[in-house]
Amino acid sequence: MNLHQFRFVQEAVRRNLNLTETARVLHTSQPGISKAILELEEELGIDIFVRHGKRLRRVSEPGQKVLESVEIILREVANLRRIGQEFSRQDVGRLSIATTHTQARYMLPEPLARLRQIYPKVQVSLHQGTPDQVTAMLLDEVADVGLATESVAESDALITFACHEWQHAMVVPQHHELAQLPESAVITLEQLQRWPLITYQPSFAGRKRIDAAFEQRQLTPQIALEAIDSDIIKTYVRLGMGVGIIAEMALQPPGQTGEARPDKDLVWRPLGHLFGSNTSRLAFKRGVYARDYVLTFAELFSPRLTRELLLRTLQGPGKDHYEL
Repeated sequence: MNLHQFRFVQEAVRRNLNLTETARVLHTSQPGISKAILELEEELGIDIFVRHGKRLRRVSEPGQKVLESVEIILREVANLRRIGQEFSRQDVGRLSIATTHTQARYMLPEPLARLRQIYPKVQVSLHQGTPDQVTAMLLDEVADVGLATESVAESDALITFACHEWQHAMVVPQHHELAQLPESAVITLEQLQRWPLITYQPSFAGRKRIDAAFEQRQLTPQIALEAIDSDIIKTYVRLGMGVGIIAEMALQPPGQTGEARPDKDLVWRPLGHLFGSNTSRLAFKRGVYARDYVLTFAELFSPRLTRELLLRTLQGPGKDHYEL
C-alpha cells in the first residue's frame, strides 16, 4: 500500500464516489484510480466500497474504518511537511485563510498588515465563501484557519475560539424618516416592519437571529433585497430601496482607516436590543500542525488568544470550542 492509494480513496469519497471527477482533481486517469483502489482492497482483504458493476455506490462498513485511518495517515504526512518547512524556512510560507466577505473586509486588514510587517516573506491567500464553505475548506485542509460567525462551531472536527462579539445596526440615508429620531430613541421591530429591509442572505452574518426575532413576535418583515456583502447593502440603502440591517463592524468610525469615515452620508442606530449579540470565531482543524506565522496571526487577530493556549489545545484532546 502507498500514499497514492490513500489519496485516491479519500478524494473519491470527497467527490461523492465520482471517479471521473476524482481523476480530474488529482490530475491522473480514471482507470489508474480504479486499479489502485482495487489493489489496495486486495492487499487489505476487504471491500472499501460497495459496487454496482464498475460503479462505486457507497462506502462499506470496513471501508469506514479504513477512511478513518487514511484521514489520520494523510494528516500526519501533511504535518511532517509543515514541520520540515517550519524549521528549514521559518519565515517563508503561505497563510491560507477561509472567511466570509464581511470578515475579510472589516476584521482582517489590520491583523494581516501587522503580520506582513513581522513576516514579509509570507504570502496570504484569502478564500471567501459561505460559513459552510469556510468549514469545508478547513476540513479539506485548503485553509490553515477559518473565520466566520456561523457553522464553524458545529463541527466536532474543528477547534474554535470566540474572538469578537458584535451586533447588528440599522442604516438609513440622512433624509429617511427613521434618521430623524433622536439618538436616544430605541428602534422597535414594529418600526422596522413598516419599511422594506435590505440585509444579508440567510446563511450570513447573523441573519438567522434577525428572522428569529421577527418570528418570535409573529411579525413578517418586508425583505426587499438580500446580499452577502455589507458594502452592497449600503449601496442600495443609499439608492432608497429600503432600510439596511448590517453588522456594526461594517460601519467604520472616523480614523479607523486613517481617512474620513466613508459612511458619513448614512445614519445608523444599534439593534443589539432586538437581535442580540453575535460571535466571530477563529477555527482550526484538530490535529493539524500550525506553523509559527499561523499562531502569530491568531495572536494578532485576538488579544484573547495566547500562544500557550493555542499550542496546548490545537494538538491536544481538549474542548472543541472555547468561549474566552
